[in-house]
This record gives sequence, C-alpha cells and structure tokens, in this order.
Amino acid sequence: MSTRFDGRTVVVTGAGSGIGREMARRFHAEGARVYAADLAPGDVPEGTTPLRVDVTDADSVSAALAAAVHETGRIDVLCNNAGASSTTDPVACSVEEWDRVFAVNARGVFLGTRFALPTMLAQRYGVIVNTASVAGLVGLKDRAAYCASKGAVIAFTRQVAVQYAGTGVRCNSICPGTVDSPWVGRLVAAADDPEQALAGLVARQPMGRLGRPDEIAEAALYLASDAAAFITGTELVLDGGLLAG
Repeated sequence: MSTRFDGRTVVVTGAGSGIGREMARRFHAEGARVYAADLAPGDVPEGTTPLRVDVTDADSVSAALAAAVHETGRIDVLCNNAGASSTTDPVACSVEEWDRVFAVNARGVFLGTRFALPTMLAQRYGVIVNTASVAGLVGLKDRAAYCASKGAVIAFTRQVAVQYAGTGVRCNSICPGTVDSPWVGRLVAAADDPEQALAGLVARQPMGRLGRPDEIAEAALYLASDAAAFITGTELVLDGGLLAG
C-alpha cells in the first residue's frame, strides 16, 4: 500500500529526541528514506539513516545534505528542526548565550536551507519545514534570545517562500506551544519547584495541557505533503490556544 512519502528523501535535523525524533519516525513510517541528523544521533528511529551533524557548522551541514543526495539523487523534504533553549531576560542573557541560541536556531535553519536549495531547485521540487515556535509570535518572559531567534526563523521562512514561489519549492514553519519533550522535562526538573513550574507551563495554554511530539510531527508531515501544495510562506500554530488567548 502506498503512503504519502514513498520514494522521497527526507532530512530531519535534531532527530535524536523529542519532536525531531518523532518527525523522523513518522516520515519513515510513511515510506520516506529518512536521514536523521543530530549532534548525538545514537537514538534516532530504527530504519532511518543516522548522521552526525552540527547545524551551526557550514561544512557539517553541507556534508550531510551531500550524503543524502549522493545516495538517493535528491532531497524532497528538509525539516530544519534542531533547536537550542534559553531562559533568561535581556539583562541576564550574556552575549555568549545570545550568540549560541542564534547559531542553532537561526543560522542552523539558514545553513540547512542554503545547502538544500540547489538540489531542490534543480529537480523543481522540494519542501522546507522550519521548526519555529509560538515564542516567535508573542513575547514570553525570560525567553529573550529564544523569542528573538524563533522570530527570525519565521521571517526567514517567509522570505524563502517568496523568493522561490513558482519554482516547485515551498517553505513553511510550524509554531508549537509548550510540548511534552525532553527539553521541557529538563527545564521543569531544574526549577526550584518542579511541580509548580510544570503547572505554570500547562496553565498558560488554554486547552490546559502540553502538546505531544506526535501532534507537532503530524503538522510537519502535512506541510510537507502534496495535500499542502498551495501552502507556502506561512506558519502553522499548534499551541493549545496560547496565541489566541
């Protein structure tokens, strides 16, 4: 039985855990040849091809995408998903922290896009899905670098979409709210009162729960699918009502 991504080549960054791992698993289940890229790719889903990639390093990203093209001849979908967190305000955020967060969240998206585009343009087909965040659309306390970097991802997504509209290449972003992921687990565990911290994260989403990685992954698969062929340059918000509230 055919599935949505039979025979297609998909590259997912940050595929070693959380949302990225679920993306890689779901694309593989839908028939894709998946290249699961991560700084520590030891836990990528079974059946995918692990790649050790530092998304902040141009040579590393270029080599990973070249490997996918060398083996399959194409890149059909790129999910720029790798991300870095930050939980400081503008005064407490050091220059080093700011640069680190932007290197992963913004430069990483740029590099993946830059090195995937020549192949996608040559084959006149390709979909780029960037993992942004609802934090790129609203201001959240103690998320200075994070909000700014995710806002940059959203703006870059729109630019790429307009630049290549009509070429067969589409570019969109997904904007999750707070998701039950390893990063959120670490954030909660590091709080002075973990139970209160978790309750606060849940409470700020009107639906009263955290998102699930599989829900975010399914949104990425939809945007990457032919069912979304008329969608480019937009952000799909999955936040339990946070933005609306």
